Amino acid sequence: MYSIVIPIFNEQETIPELLRRLTALMDGQTETMEIIFVDDGSKDSSFQQLRDAHGTDHRFKVVRLSRNFGHQIAISAGIDLAQGDAIMIMDGDLQDPPELFANFVDKWKEGYDVVYAIRRKRKEGIFRRAAYFMFYRLLQRISSIDIPLDSGDFSLIDKRVAKTLSALPERNRFVRGIRSWTGFTQIGIAYDRDKRYSGETKYTMTKLFRLALDGMFSFSHAPLRIASYFGFLVSLVSFALGVFYLLQKLLVGIDTKGWASTIIIILFLGGIQLLTVGIIGEYIGRIYDEVKQRPLYIIRERIGFESTKGGHN
Repeated sequence: MYSIVIPIFNEQETIPELLRRLTALMDGQTETMEIIFVDDGSKDSSFQQLRDAHGTDHRFKVVRLSRNFGHQIAISAGIDLAQGDAIMIMDGDLQDPPELFANFVDKWKEGYDVVYAIRRKRKEGIFRRAAYFMFYRLLQRISSIDIPLDSGDFSLIDKRVAKTLSALPERNRFVRGIRSWTGFTQIGIAYDRDKRYSGETKYTMTKLFRLALDGMFSFSHAPLRIASYFGFLVSLVSFALGVFYLLQKLLVGIDTKGWASTIIIILFLGGIQLLTVGIIGEYIGRIYDEVKQRPLYIIRERIGFESTKGGHN
């Protein structure tokens, strides 16, 4: 049995085409398949369309979360509920083509536990492409684990990997990172990422920035080290300047004057201190989220599930 997990958030324009292509995919398979849609608090008609789709074809299953918990949490909810021997994860905007399913399965049957897609080309704005390009390379450079370049959540994972991901307790999820952290045998498949089929992207630059922070702070201590390096550098420069001005006074007899330079130095030091406190605050905030031990998500409604697996109800 195969599962496909698809998080959905306000995708009413895309869902009819998505259902058509998924139906064609399932009809072309001899094995049993299930499609798990995770409605992440949609405000449009997305949930109604998905519920109607289940009424037409019971291979479509729907999980409705009680509110918008975020893309990474919605993926985690779908993985928790999936019953397949292999589980494919893809977005609902059709930038991830479901037709690549067969390519993923072929690699999985060769013995790979994780088959991830590598984005060869992106049909997005130049600013967004540049931001992705820089983020993935920065993350790979500072991360304590090997996270493949230009690989997103679009992937197929073995059920052993899915169980491992479900057992991980962290609240600030970065699925592609923890997928790499689990180890197992992994391989990438290159593909050209399509543009959105319809509608506007739900991943604003603010959300992308938060996701980038989750990736960096979850898999690297480099920001803390950078703060330490800044502190050491500022102290070293301050000491050197102090020695310089003292020698200038004793040997040359020139007094150092300048109200503006004093203010600039004070503001510079204050900025470094605030930067350091902000970095520490990011880590403390994540520790605070972890110790509260709240459930990752709350399910409002299930459609098409016979068991109560993944009971964050």
